[in-house]
Amino acid sequence: MRLVVFDLDGTLTYRDTLWPYVWGYLNRAHRNRLRVVGVIPTLIAFGAGAADHGDVKSAFIRSTLRGTPREQLARWTGEFVPWIVSEGCSPGALHALRGHREAADHLVLMSASTDLYVPQVGQALGFHEVICTGVAFDGAGRLEGTLTTPNRRGLEKARCFAALQRRHPDLKTVAYGNAGSDLAHLKLADEPRLVNASRATARQARRMGIVPFATWNG
Repeated sequence: MRLVVFDLDGTLTYRDTLWPYVWGYLNRAHRNRLRVVGVIPTLIAFGAGAADHGDVKSAFIRSTLRGTPREQLARWTGEFVPWIVSEGCSPGALHALRGHREAADHLVLMSASTDLYVPQVGQALGFHEVICTGVAFDGAGRLEGTLTTPNRRGLEKARCFAALQRRHPDLKTVAYGNAGSDLAHLKLADEPRLVNASRATARQARRMGIVPFATWNG
């Protein structure tokens, strides 16, 4: 048995999942898609170095979904997750995941995407644990969109990975990721597996001693 950690967006899936989740809900609920312009001030702050990726994510969710009842989002998640599993995941990724499942490895899905749907994706794909970014609801059960956890990206992802290693000290570790921001935790793994990497990320990985593993989305 090994401890095997998969990233979601761009690793198991072909691309980002938060945008289609939000955009799909806006279409389904017939909400004005111009709500998305509410994220622009935070994007400007991000460009000026006054906001980070977590700030942008929270602003995007607040501008588009804020005030939505939990029950409505749960119904949409129930439609979105089967679609992302059947249409949004690459066959190569699912084949690798199935191999680890058959080997009785301990499977962890670790994503910077949010707990609006990532835990349900993890359950559908047979993961034992899910680590993702949390978002807040108010006392009436309506989405606020502020983050309840650190944004599970970059060094924060590495911190979570190190915590997993401490919890499972006897297990060899395998980590799958695709982006430059994943390299921080991939380098901690016994077997770092960089997949679907851009040329720039592949070059950066090689400088760190990480050899690109596969291209599933080609």
